[in-house]
Amino acid sequence: MTAQPQKYYSEEEYLDIERDADYKSEYYKGEIFAMGGAGHNHNRIVENLTGECYIAFKGKECRTYSSDQRIHIPETGLYTYPDLLIVCDKNQYLDDKKDTILNPTVIIEVLSESTEAYDRGQKFHFYRSIPSLQEYVLINSRSFAAEVFRKNEDGLWVLASEAYQLKDQLEFASVGLTLSMEDIYAQTEDLLKSA
Repeated sequence: MTAQPQKYYSEEEYLDIERDADYKSEYYKGEIFAMGGAGHNHNRIVENLTGECYIAFKGKECRTYSSDQRIHIPETGLYTYPDLLIVCDKNQYLDDKKDTILNPTVIIEVLSESTEAYDRGQKFHFYRSIPSLQEYVLINSRSFAAEVFRKNEDGLWVLASEAYQLKDQLEFASVGLTLSMEDIYAQTEDLLKSA
């Protein structure tokens, strides 16, 4: 038996397929990767964040986009759908379809067992090449744990804020937002408590 050759797609082919698809897929270096669904806690955390951000940004310049908003990272070629992104300048789009954003200020990923290594590793590496990005936030869906990585004045990424208990606060300094862990994790279930 011989292996079937791998089909590679151009960015244009990917976008044509993705714009008509019933499901979301990432694209990287000619390959298309279907994205899986998320569990209760993951979805609850994203909804909680969306609600808290909406209230905080109402009438202000910043706004959020959920996991249905695609972004593109020209330097790496990655097309992906972060769990939540915050944009504080006028949206910059890939093209006149206005369905792919290029300039997030904050990207938030909610970690699951299957995505944590990628979100912490290669994906974070890719995100760091976005010139407009100021903060990258990781929120665990299995335990009370959240981290904010921030680009400092020298352009280096540092761990700027972390929280591991419900009484803790998580600061998003680049957008002037502080959220309580209690609000982020409201109505989640069966989480492991941090030591």
